[in-house]
Amino acid sequence: MNLYQDLISEIKEIAIKAGEAILTIYHSDMDFGVEAKSDDSPLTIADKKANDIIVAGLKSLNHQFPIISEENKLLDYEERKDYDHFWLVDPLDGTKEFIKKNGEFTVNIALVKRDRPVLGVVYTPVTEELFFAFKDGGAFKSIQGVTKEINANKFEMTDRNLRVICSRSHLNDETQKFVDGLNQPELVSKGSSLKFLMLAEGKAELYPRIAPTMEWDTGAAQVILEEAGGSVIQFQSDDPLVYNKANLLNPYFIASAKKN
Repeated sequence: MNLYQDLISEIKEIAIKAGEAILTIYHSDMDFGVEAKSDDSPLTIADKKANDIIVAGLKSLNHQFPIISEENKLLDYEERKDYDHFWLVDPLDGTKEFIKKNGEFTVNIALVKRDRPVLGVVYTPVTEELFFAFKDGGAFKSIQGVTKEINANKFEMTDRNLRVICSRSHLNDETQKFVDGLNQPELVSKGSSLKFLMLAEGKAELYPRIAPTMEWDTGAAQVILEEAGGSVIQFQSDDPLVYNKANLLNPYFIASAKKN
């Protein structure tokens, strides 16, 4: 059993435990304690609780790696630039969806080797869907104890009616230009890292992200999509997304199912 295969079951358990804590708050009548972070994105007590559970869980593992989390204080680049492996965590991806109570939020835990994610677990608390993958091990979805392998659709950019994941009401000019270049695309809306998982499951073909994201938004779901046969490349480039940069802001990218 390799390192990643050895770790995956424990990471799934940690993600589920964090998701259960989020769900307890989600279904309660308590105030979510919404705060605005420095970038004006929202932060709730559920983000904090899930982060505490994940960090504690990762620190209890036999294999110890540094942790980069959206909700932890970020170390200076000089302190982290030589990491060989590290955990990349978004304890509650889709906080806005959590606040809206539309269910489209996830728990994301990735293991990154140098500058590429090599293991990913994404858990959707409301639907109890668990997605996971590690490098060269395939991509899987588990629900109600039943696990199945998932695969991205094969497609060509010239195909008619490609399903494109993006907001119907907030298309910026660059995204609209990309969509306009396709053959009668069907626009699909989805929150959080579920966008990647729709591609991995064969429920969509393209996700142009011509807007800001952070590394913890994409790491876990990227591994799952890649192991399902898809890809994530920088916008107007064939270069992959890389991780543990000096600035953890991602470049714009195009995530896609399996191109013929």
